[in-house]
Amino acid sequence: MDVRTLADLLNVAPANARAVVVPEQQITVTYESLRNQVMGMAERLAGVGVRRGDRVAGVLPNGLPAIVSFLAASVVGTAAPLNQAYKYEEFSFYLDDTNARLLLAPPQGAEDARRAARERNIPVYSVEMDARGMVSIAGASAPVSVAGPSPDDIALVLHTSGSTGRPKRVPLRHRNLVASTGNVVDTYKLTAGDASLCVMPLFHVHGLVASTLATFRSGGTVVVPEKFNPMSFWRTVREHRVTWYSCVPTIHQLSVARLNERPEGIDSLRFVRSCSSALSPTLMEKIETVIGVPVLEAYGMTEASHQMCSNPLPPRPHKAGSVGPGTGVEVSIMDEAGNLLRSGQPGEVVVRGPNVIDGYENNPEANAKSFTNGWFRTGDQGHIDSDGYLRLTARIKELINRGGEKISPLEIDEVMLTHPSVAEAVAFGMPHATWGEEVAVAVVLKEPAAEAALAEHCRKHLADFKVPKTIVIVEKIPRTATGKIQRRAVAEALAGKS
Repeated sequence: MDVRTLADLLNVAPANARAVVVPEQQITVTYESLRNQVMGMAERLAGVGVRRGDRVAGVLPNGLPAIVSFLAASVVGTAAPLNQAYKYEEFSFYLDDTNARLLLAPPQGAEDARRAARERNIPVYSVEMDARGMVSIAGASAPVSVAGPSPDDIALVLHTSGSTGRPKRVPLRHRNLVASTGNVVDTYKLTAGDASLCVMPLFHVHGLVASTLATFRSGGTVVVPEKFNPMSFWRTVREHRVTWYSCVPTIHQLSVARLNERPEGIDSLRFVRSCSSALSPTLMEKIETVIGVPVLEAYGMTEASHQMCSNPLPPRPHKAGSVGPGTGVEVSIMDEAGNLLRSGQPGEVVVRGPNVIDGYENNPEANAKSFTNGWFRTGDQGHIDSDGYLRLTARIKELINRGGEKISPLEIDEVMLTHPSVAEAVAFGMPHATWGEEVAVAVVLKEPAAEAALAEHCRKHLADFKVPKTIVIVEKIPRTATGKIQRRAVAEALAGKS
């Protein structure tokens, strides 16, 4: 069928086909039930005043309520899911920046998000699920009929952090997301017989687009645990006949850490996908050796509605250290002047295609820097080999990539500088065996302060994954000859001093 919006995804499969499985509660929801729940919630959201373009913030953990709420918000307005690990200051910023119309929260918890919303007079509604897997908004008023969205409507707004400045708003239109789901389906030959295991958070495009929406596009089943649990991971794969899963290398490492041989009963599994952070060839080899299926590394960005490149399924080769060729997306390499380079030449990775955003929201300066002659500049450095496979060699942007979580070092700087004892602060990423990178910060003090006190100060204002694990107190911050601070140079200069 013709799929033009996210609402259309729910009409691909037969009504009685399995759409979502919640393994902890042994709940299975059909496509007919999912479709009815999504449209019912969309009408309830309309009943409390949500209109096209209004941002519906959500702070829901992984599960059926998060899926239903996201799709309903995208139908009636625009979904704006948020990380449950954020602290009060972060919720305050994101609610303000998106001009959120209301906040959807679980029945218990999310106190920082609720407080931030209350202080802004943003209504908060609890999203509940009963034992049958029926999701509803507690206390919502009478439903109001909703017209379906158009391909140009913004379905989802997320933020992406740059190495300088505040996070940028990324408006993803229905047509962008639909194009990306089609690319994922085509890349991995997904069918109605496939079942994906979603262990990535549903406030990121990785979990939303690859694991969930692409599966709906194929008419398959999404198995969505509340959280990743390495102790029950392979049992879930076995019991629910999972055919593929996608996650960051950190989760891959944890999933095979205790394995010396292939778990019994996982014959349904046909491939494993890795994305959002570089996969080491050593880990790739271990997974393939133990699990016995191909491990396909992919490359995605929020601005491209997730997937841009991926290693292909056999019999085509999949290469360790490469993220594969473009997948329904044009991928090239550009120099600083905007010239496209030949195969093998290093430069900045650029992409263009129907899945790529038209531009950041209300940010002409970022758009001028990020788009050249219709190409989106990713900020990553790489080269394309003779087979058309992209190899990433460095991140031009100075984001800290902790297990797929992209952290702006400037945000860490700003929080650290609010401590009365701190004169200067420069955050950077340090290599970490499990997370890829861990947050570190170099600090110049104006009066004595213990490292533990500085860490505790950060913990009050930042989500736990952003809190520096290494604090290096120095007399001065290394700078270039022109006085500029280069975070990677700081990291190299301070290596071993922690």
